[in-house]
Amino acid sequence: MEFVDEEVKNAAPRKEVTAVAVEEVVVLTDVPQAEKPAAAAAAVVVVEKEPPPVPEMEQAVKPAPTGEFVESDEKVPQSDSFKEESTRVSDLPETEKKALEELKQLVQDALNHHQFTALASPPPPPKEEEQAPVEAEEKKKSVEEEQNAEATPPEVKDECQPRVEETVSVVAETVVVVEEKVDDDGAKTVEAIEETIVAVVAEQPPPPPKEADEAAAAAPQDAKPEAAPAPQPEDVFIWGIKLMEDERSDVILLKFLRARDFKVKEAFAMIKNTVRWRKEFGIDQLMEEELGNDLEKVVFMHGSDKEGHPVCYNVYGGFQNKDLYQKTFSDEEKRQKFLRWRIQFLEKSIRKLDFTPGGISTIVQVNDLKNSPGLGKRELTKATKQALHILQDNYPEFVAKQIFINVPWWYLAVNRMISPFLTQRTKSKFVFAGPSKSAETLFKYIAAEQVPVKYGGLSKEGEFGTADAVTEITVKPATKQTLEFPVNETCLLTWEVRVVGWEVSYGAEFVPNTEEGYTVIIQKARKMAGNEEPVICNSFKIGEPGKVVITIDNPSSKKKKLLYRLKTKVSSD
Repeated sequence: MEFVDEEVKNAAPRKEVTAVAVEEVVVLTDVPQAEKPAAAAAAVVVVEKEPPPVPEMEQAVKPAPTGEFVESDEKVPQSDSFKEESTRVSDLPETEKKALEELKQLVQDALNHHQFTALASPPPPPKEEEQAPVEAEEKKKSVEEEQNAEATPPEVKDECQPRVEETVSVVAETVVVVEEKVDDDGAKTVEAIEETIVAVVAEQPPPPPKEADEAAAAAPQDAKPEAAPAPQPEDVFIWGIKLMEDERSDVILLKFLRARDFKVKEAFAMIKNTVRWRKEFGIDQLMEEELGNDLEKVVFMHGSDKEGHPVCYNVYGGFQNKDLYQKTFSDEEKRQKFLRWRIQFLEKSIRKLDFTPGGISTIVQVNDLKNSPGLGKRELTKATKQALHILQDNYPEFVAKQIFINVPWWYLAVNRMISPFLTQRTKSKFVFAGPSKSAETLFKYIAAEQVPVKYGGLSKEGEFGTADAVTEITVKPATKQTLEFPVNETCLLTWEVRVVGWEVSYGAEFVPNTEEGYTVIIQKARKMAGNEEPVICNSFKIGEPGKVVITIDNPSSKKKKLLYRLKTKVSSD
């Protein structure tokens, strides 16, 4: 909070203070009043323009809708906006309900038979150069075994060996004898063969072991073998949720089904592959690892969008720092550490989501491409592809919207090339904005009080928080915008003001209600350059009825986005 020097000037003649040509007056009824509603009345917006056409006066009564300016500087074909599907089973079409029930049955059967526990990666196939020596060794061993078998004396026998082979040989000899005595009556010969075989097999039954005879004699005649108890279903967790335990499991299964267009078998295969990968990657152990905080300014969570989705910011320009780039991508070991850090970050973020039906179980991604290293950084490209492959295969349907801001021309060219290979569902989640439209695009999906200051919003540490709503106004070209905050009792008034991109003049003053009073200059009107402090925070202690007047003069030919919010504290002085 910043307190400014106050200057006093004579208010007479009174007409000079209010002699500004008031062409349009708009009463904003949505001005927030934080602590005492009566302390600050509704703000009066005064717009000065020469000459003021009548149609514009009528239009000014209604505030401009949020997100009016979402197109990027370059003409990028925007797909129809993605509408997130319901996670409530009762809202699903019958075909999707049926697919969900089939998938639940497959998963439950797999849990009952411990199929997930048995999942293991197949051993890698032997190399071609190794196969030849192995085959030669096997042939050599087989030849040696045959030679040893021929050299073995016939009288050496294992007395404990079963005599099954001897019985078979006798049967073979008997059959041969019968065939030699074949006469014209084929039917008799067949009968004779059958009788001979039965007789030989019956003559030499294998002797039962002595222990088995004793056990059979000791056992009661009516005893029945006890059935083995059925094994309990195994416990399998994905993103901290136990499969098939409650309705949250349905939400997880729906993610896999939607990722595979409700093809049940493909969705089930994807689940099994995900469970296998999580075991191999060591997700449970990864959650306990300490991987440092070097990348906390490159990837971070901040606030939520207008529908309540958590927002994740990916700042690719952070890798322009050579030290950070080398520390992260210079060799395979460091790239693997980066990959583990990224997966750990995602896992922790996902486990904070609400997987109950109807809850928020997806994330909005904001990708800042300003000063992005581009396609020339092979190490970054390789690590990014590897991460995307893992996320695509093992984290389905977790992105509600992909917003790309500060998009350079080369990225637009790449997007046009890959766009034909993307599904309509995927493309509908993408939003692109060039540098001059990035803030306005973010405001369409995320409220200004939730957007970080570096991206045009008012979210920062200080007097105001994310619970203090921000009012947005569009200042037209060559227009002076005036905000008036009437106050009728002693209080401390605090406000924050920002014009995205500035290049306007800003001033503030207090005007008392009495004609004999003095106007107090809170902030002299001065030109705010584009690189000036992004947010101005002023306070003024009011001891008599009057109003605080804030003036924004936009002399440029471009419209500007004005953001402000205020709060009052009752003062007893």
